Amino acid sequence: MAITLKRQVIWRAVVTPQLREELAEELQSAADEIDEKVQQIDFQTKAYITNLQRADLAQALEIRKQVEAEKKRQTDQRDQILKQKEQIAQLPDGQEIIRGVLEGTVDVELGDDLTKALAGYELLTRDGKIVEVREVDTLGGRKAPAAGRKADKEAGGPGLIITEGGA
Repeated sequence: MAITLKRQVIWRAVVTPQLREELAEELQSAADEIDEKVQQIDFQTKAYITNLQRADLAQALEIRKQVEAEKKRQTDQRDQILKQKEQIAQLPDGQEIIRGVLEGTVDVELGDDLTKALAGYELLTRDGKIVEVREVDTLGGRKAPAAGRKADKEAGGPGLIITEGGA
């Protein structure tokens, strides 16, 4: 009897001019959305706070304080996005970056090595096309591409990897 388990797959991408352009557009769009949210907050709360001031000045001041805090949180987020956009523009061609984490599945059955079944994988893309699939060991180190690890098979599997600071 087999069951299907979920596991994470890291999506990495090779930096190219096309990728930089895509990311710049995505980030600019996200920053523009935040600007619209801030304008909407201003528009929706201005009349309400003005009317509330006539009835309860203390409550109006408290709400205004909350609104200003939310606007600051939104503009800080926008500024962070724009900073990321600048950083991406400076990335050299050929560098790998993490685009995200995807969800994959694996079928397991009695007798399978669960550690191997749940081992992580990375997909490496260049301009949207998968160019490599890598297996990642459970300690976070990369192994050879998943499609050809003859040395590991001959040695009975990968050796134990000890990292500094690890036990």
